[in-house]
Amino acid sequence: MRRLLATEAPAATTLIRIVVGGIFLAEGIQKFLYPRDLGAGRFAKIGIPAPDMMAPFVGGIEIVCGALLIIGLLTRLAAILLLIDISVAIVSTKIPILLGYGFWGFSLTKLPRYGFLSMIHEARTDLAMWFGLVFLLVVGAGKTSSLDAALTAAVTNSDAVR
Repeated sequence: MRRLLATEAPAATTLIRIVVGGIFLAEGIQKFLYPRDLGAGRFAKIGIPAPDMMAPFVGGIEIVCGALLIIGLLTRLAAILLLIDISVAIVSTKIPILLGYGFWGFSLTKLPRYGFLSMIHEARTDLAMWFGLVFLLVVGAGKTSSLDAALTAAVTNSDAVR
């Protein structure tokens, strides 16, 4: 558990946690507020199987893990779950744009053009989030203003007392 929580990352890591966590938190909430446009309706249009179950599940993951990132609790675990989430989003929505056709049951969004540059344009936020999550997975929550650091210190202090 200590390895999961341990972090020596600088205080500026807090900024990455807040931005990445805040975006996932907001996107998860919107899946419930606007189910036809951003939740089950969108999942069905993209070609995600069982959209009525998957959209609330994904929305819940984004809300819980986004909040965990913001407060810096179980940061690496939250980052892993959100990396899976954003990777599925990239495969299901951006790869069809790259290819110019749907695949594996995922449909192609109607755009003025397709290919690499169009895909990169559409994926810019997804890629930024993906790399932000990889960063947090590697360095952890940061040694200041994170519950992971506080818990690590508490565990270390209790071990020293024994």
